[in-house]
Amino acid sequence: MAGAVTAIWLVLQAAIASPPALSQTNQTRPEPLTYTGLLEKIEDGDVSRLEVDSARGVAQVYLKGQPEAPQEVALFANQADNDLIIEAARSNGVELAAQSSADSNAVAWLITHALLAFLLIAGLLMILRRSANASGQAMSFGKSRARFQMEAKTGVLFDDVAGIEEAKEELQEVVTFLKKPEKFTAIGAKIPKGVLLVGPPGTGKTLLAKAIAGEAGVPFFSISGSEFVEMFVGVGASRVRDLFKKAKENAPCIIFIDEIDAVGRQRGAGIGGGNDEREQTLNQLLTEMDGFEGNTGIIIIAATNRPDVLDSALLRPGRFDRQVMVDLPGYKGRLGILQVHARNKKLTPEVSLEAIARRTPGFAGADLANMLNEAAILTARRCKEAISPLEIDDAIDRVTIGMTLAPLMDSRKKRLIAYHEIGHALLMTLLPHTDALDKVTIIPRSGGIGGFAKPIPTDEDIVLETRAQLIDRITVFLGGRAAEEEVFGYDEVTQGAQSDIQGVANYARSMVTRYGMSDLGPMALERSGGEVFLGRDLMSQAPEYSEEMATQIDRQVREIAVRCYSEARRLIRENRQLVDKLVDLLVDQEIIEGEEFRKLVAEYTTIPEKDSVPVAAKV
Repeated sequence: MAGAVTAIWLVLQAAIASPPALSQTNQTRPEPLTYTGLLEKIEDGDVSRLEVDSARGVAQVYLKGQPEAPQEVALFANQADNDLIIEAARSNGVELAAQSSADSNAVAWLITHALLAFLLIAGLLMILRRSANASGQAMSFGKSRARFQMEAKTGVLFDDVAGIEEAKEELQEVVTFLKKPEKFTAIGAKIPKGVLLVGPPGTGKTLLAKAIAGEAGVPFFSISGSEFVEMFVGVGASRVRDLFKKAKENAPCIIFIDEIDAVGRQRGAGIGGGNDEREQTLNQLLTEMDGFEGNTGIIIIAATNRPDVLDSALLRPGRFDRQVMVDLPGYKGRLGILQVHARNKKLTPEVSLEAIARRTPGFAGADLANMLNEAAILTARRCKEAISPLEIDDAIDRVTIGMTLAPLMDSRKKRLIAYHEIGHALLMTLLPHTDALDKVTIIPRSGGIGGFAKPIPTDEDIVLETRAQLIDRITVFLGGRAAEEEVFGYDEVTQGAQSDIQGVANYARSMVTRYGMSDLGPMALERSGGEVFLGRDLMSQAPEYSEEMATQIDRQVREIAVRCYSEARRLIRENRQLVDKLVDLLVDQEIIEGEEFRKLVAEYTTIPEKDSVPVAAKV
């Protein structure tokens, strides 16, 4: 075994020591050219081109017959010896070229190092700027973030605000106070310190503040209540102090605080202790508004849609002297709002803003603006030049009910939904104390709505409903379930009446416990349902009546629901032939307008006269 290893080792050494191919290559490789050899080649005329690079101390030699393979010859440090080669080349007609790589290398070196220096300086400046900003933010953390305008140019005036004339009138006085204070001070009147705008979302509270800023022409500070509150204790109070300090320097001026309930909630209302930071901010706000030092010439305007959660100390006279209610607009208000938002809309002559205002009770200003915008979008999508009543109608349905989806293809499901909606529509037409039918459709809408029967809303701004109207409304709610059970049987009823049954429970329970419309008599057994406020409402949710009274309430609610359901089934049963005809027509057309529906019903039975006149008859 050892002998074999030794033999292999000797063979490998012999192969490495004398490779035949490499030996042959080395033998054929030309010898390097020396300084003396270069002179001899030049004198013999064998050199075609000579390139001298004095910076590197070398010469590139191009021999005749080998133009692509130059040889490199090292030059001496003595310049006289190098000049000897150059003179020999010139005398023998050799093409001579001189290179200066040192200059290009120096330029490249200079550029590279200058770039590195620039990057280093830029990095240092960036670090210094960040540190300066950080220190500046740390020093100004407690500064007010209110937007300040010396003369607010919001682009909104009182002429651009419609539908809330009472609120405009009260706020017009605030503007007059600022422009002509002597008119009021001459008879001893004082400028109000604060005005609180209260109303549902979308009614125009912030728009009113912009109008005041545009009309008053005095310095205007605007800030949101949430901008006072931070995670660090004391920052909100510091910002309040800084805000009022700036306001005093620019008095007379206006401070507008939007969504003041974010900072002005009742103190000590939290379970297990309140938010100390919010309470400290509120305490500072109370002190600044009406504390030991007065704030002459500063009027504070605040907006909220939750006045019930505000601290009582904030609402007292001397802080907020006036509470202006910005409520949902009535008919005239809606008409004015529509006229404002229709200025830049192209409407066909058939579009009646009066009819739209009558069809949209309960719409806020933001809802009306959104409805007209949706109508304009639908008009552009349908490649029309102006908004027509069809786009207005579709826009109202889209805002109130939802976006239209693709029609149903399943014939069985389509007929079932048709029977359900015809049940609602027929009872809405046959019962005397309901609103008139506007349309009934089985075209699905977003949100899981398979179809709907829509009434024409009344044109009254204040609606007082009688017991008969509430009973008929509950009966209409149950019309869809009654039609399903009468046609398909109890085992085939669907969950499509879920929202209807919830409405029945709410109305029936309110009749018993809040309106006194039951055999229990005129007793208010429950308070109006509202949003729960922590600490104040959670601890007072116990019922205000005994268990025996609770049993009677449940019995009365059930009796109302059962009686209305029996009436709904009776009307569907007695008009079964009419129901089937209406369902066939609805499945075929997918939508039936109210006027056509009433004509079909009038062929089979007598339609009672309604309590309210339909809107279409008045426009």
